[in-house]
Amino acid sequence: MSRNYIFSSESVTEGHPDKVCDTISDSVLDACFGQDTMSRVACETLVKDNVVVLGGEITTSAKFDYREVVKRAIADIGYVNDDCKFNANTFFFVNALGQQSPDIKQGVDAAAAADKTTTEQGAGDQGLMFGYAVAETDTLMPAPIDWAHKLGRALTGLRKSGTHTWLRPDSKTQVSVRYVNDKPVEITAVVVSTQHAASIKTAEIREILRKDLIQAVLPAGLITPKTEVLINPTGLFIVGGPEGDCGLTGRKIIVDTYGGMGRHGGGAFSGKDPTKVDRSAAYFCRWVAKNVVAAGLAHRCELQTAYAIGHPHPVSITVDTFGTGTVDEARIEAAIKQVFSFKPADIITQLNLRRPIYRITTNYGHFGRQAESDALTWEKTNKVADLKSAVGA
Repeated sequence: MSRNYIFSSESVTEGHPDKVCDTISDSVLDACFGQDTMSRVACETLVKDNVVVLGGEITTSAKFDYREVVKRAIADIGYVNDDCKFNANTFFFVNALGQQSPDIKQGVDAAAAADKTTTEQGAGDQGLMFGYAVAETDTLMPAPIDWAHKLGRALTGLRKSGTHTWLRPDSKTQVSVRYVNDKPVEITAVVVSTQHAASIKTAEIREILRKDLIQAVLPAGLITPKTEVLINPTGLFIVGGPEGDCGLTGRKIIVDTYGGMGRHGGGAFSGKDPTKVDRSAAYFCRWVAKNVVAAGLAHRCELQTAYAIGHPHPVSITVDTFGTGTVDEARIEAAIKQVFSFKPADIITQLNLRRPIYRITTNYGHFGRQAESDALTWEKTNKVADLKSAVGA
């Protein structure tokens, strides 16, 4: 029976208030890792109007000016215009960071401790993490989120290049895709909402962005006369960013992953060092799933793994190919366990995660980033041959 449905995913640009917070948190993480790669970081950010608050726990030998790191992050995003209340040059700053709990530290440390049952490095928290890949785009990402991210990245490019000086940093994109038999066949709707200067008319914004953004970025063959295009549907978007809405780290977890197409364990990524399996194990599961699909062992693959705080092994690993496997699913799972080590310490080593690479992950998805794959090791398909060998393919 033919299965016909529409699936939608959204993306937000780096000027969105929640993404401002993610960017600041990852900038602090990178500043720590730039001097001390053994830093333990859990940095949360809140922004509202022209106020930035840092909170969380950090243990590091790195010495730097936290306010200066925040200022650079805000300026890089583009909040430097006098018509935006939130501004890199005038923000009010509160630093409420403390040190990591010694109880958590002893669970993560690769050392003996009172009542700890192992000397191995344990997971930094309990929880479940997912990874997903599907062979419907060249990035092995679901088409709706892949195209929504491309729109957002291109929109930011138009702003930062000076092509359209009326653009402001806060923007959102959304793409709806019709699937027939689980294959994308048509884009049914596109939504773009962007903050702008007061000097430009909405009709002009719509005309420009239809031509310079939507038609320039999305696959022409999938846009039809029936495709609904909504650009700044409220009519005005002058007040934006932290002035328009409060921002918090970790509120865009579906934007950060698979746009809702793949499942999510609930843990956010930004501001967390790789001992936090919320981040590192989610990256690892994406790496594994992507290699399974790239190896041709399945058209679609999702992994789930789960951890206990302080424990050096996963408590479960589950593989689902949704009936698309080209070999038996049990053989794929056995091959995965043969090729990859899911221990928290080994995840860090295999993906080389003790580096100041996290600022470049923050925006337009942590996955599907082919241009940055040299840095973002979980996007490499360097285990294809090993997996094929392990299943006897």
